[in-house]
Amino acid sequence: MLAATEALVAASLVVVLVRLVIGPSLWDRLMAYNSASNRGIVIMAIFAVVTDKPLLLDVSIVYALLSYLGVVVLSRFLERGEIHR
Repeated sequence: MLAATEALVAASLVVVLVRLVIGPSLWDRLMAYNSASNRGIVIMAIFAVVTDKPLLLDVSIVYALLSYLGVVVLSRFLERGEIHR
């Protein structure tokens, strides 16, 4: 059951990565990046539960925090228009 769930999340990750590449605007690409990183975190967490490796849960939490900070910083740059300079 968990392997099927992981496969479905990985399939949705492919769809999000397509949006990341062809996104019409930078905001769409930023949201696709955020969505892709969230799906990666979920895959990592499912894998940690399936393989009984709790260290990977800690790694996924740290990755989630870094991803959140990255999205906040990039959105601030996009909001101010400083990314085009």
